[in-house]
Amino acid sequence: MPLFMDIHELDGPVTAADVAQAHAADLQTQGQYGVSYRRYWVDEEGGRIFCLVEAPSAELATSVHREAHGLVATRIHPVQEGS
Repeated sequence: MPLFMDIHELDGPVTAADVAQAHAADLQTQGQYGVSYRRYWVDEEGGRIFCLVEAPSAELATSVHREAHGLVATRIHPVQEGS
């Protein structure tokens, strides 16, 4: 299944706790779309969130975010995992 890295760029800081709640909502929603959110990283001060997701398409990965919490990514890139 394709792998994507999405990037959320917010207008201000974000807390790791808030991102953890959003990620939990993604996990509850993802099965409906055949998507698997694998990991995420947070730059609290910079207001940036990075999500690694397996999904049939970038559009379906975005649909999970939109339905789960409304915070859609600014950008999404297809990636390949290295060792």
